[in-house]
Amino acid sequence: MHTKQLLICSIFIISACGGGEQKKETQFYKKQQTVPQTLEVSIEASGVIEAISAVEIKSKASGEVLFLGAEVGDFVRRGSMLAQIDQRTANNIVDQTKSDFEASKVRLSNAESQFNRGQELHANASISDKDFEDIKENYAQAKSTLVRNEVSYENAKISLDDTIVKSPIDGTIISRPVEVGQVISSPTSAFGEGSILMTMADLSKVRVRALVDEIDVGKVSIGQSVSIKVAAYRDKEFIGTVSKIEPRAYVQQNVTTFPVLIDIDNDDNLLLIGMNTDVVIEVLNKDVAMSIPTMSLRTRKDIYTASSIIDIDKTQIDEFLKEKVRGENFNRFIVIKDSKQGPNLSWVKVGVSDLVNVEIIEGLNSEDVVYILPSKSLFDYQERFKQRVNATFSFG
Repeated sequence: MHTKQLLICSIFIISACGGGEQKKETQFYKKQQTVPQTLEVSIEASGVIEAISAVEIKSKASGEVLFLGAEVGDFVRRGSMLAQIDQRTANNIVDQTKSDFEASKVRLSNAESQFNRGQELHANASISDKDFEDIKENYAQAKSTLVRNEVSYENAKISLDDTIVKSPIDGTIISRPVEVGQVISSPTSAFGEGSILMTMADLSKVRVRALVDEIDVGKVSIGQSVSIKVAAYRDKEFIGTVSKIEPRAYVQQNVTTFPVLIDIDNDDNLLLIGMNTDVVIEVLNKDVAMSIPTMSLRTRKDIYTASSIIDIDKTQIDEFLKEKVRGENFNRFIVIKDSKQGPNLSWVKVGVSDLVNVEIIEGLNSEDVVYILPSKSLFDYQERFKQRVNATFSFG
């Protein structure tokens, strides 16, 4: 409201001259030459830093935790020992299966000797067919038992190895919900999905989950540059890139937002999981060869009103508007150009805009000057204002 009144008062000036009152109407407009400039548009949002990928560390063995090799915040290399689970039961199973495996090797050796001897006796008809079949069956069972016991022994050794938990990646411990002495279960046990020993993540690259208003999310696209700031380092700017726009909206207190994921290099490990961030997404940053203010663009609906302020003849406007232009009100608009012969109308093709200025693709030259005029709604408001002033002060 204040802006409109300021503009109107500059158009409609009331002055006192001599002993009487006089109404003086001043035509208000600006002229501006086309200029090259950088058009920029950005979107502001808030977000939280999270890990791009986090790995839950579980033990394949159940039992008491005897050792934990890392604390929250520690950086560990792949293959480093993270935990050790009680090995007593696993060791006993290894000893038992090893004994069974060794015994089965002896039984197979004896069965093989009997089979070789039985072949000779059967060839000489010294034993019956049934006796030889019994020898063959015993030999086959001995071989099967050996394979079964060997597998059990190997599995027992694997289970023993599973009591030592090693890091699967290079990363940082971001949580450790267990302590030494705690009894845990494995994912293969009957007690749920298994106990989480630690959670770790590679923090050399992190992600901001920013919530962007539904009005602005259509302007965001993958690959756009983003400026990120956190409270801990107010003087430092972190640069990220939009990596994903999630399709599901969040609604809180009747405000609809969409999560936009922004990836950031974090080689110096300054950014920590859970930090709040302020983000500025660069939607537009383009150097244009020619631009004019958006307020200089007109349409068929308001060209008559706008032209009246600089006395363009209605016949001239009627003749100009006979031309049908493809893309009107989309990327084709009317501008009023200044020239030695006076103001005249021209169609222009526009490109990108920062809402204050707009790129001109064709229709103007670099030395052209255009008129900047108020909108039709402001003209209408001006007329109503003048009528109220006239009615109040009764100007003659």
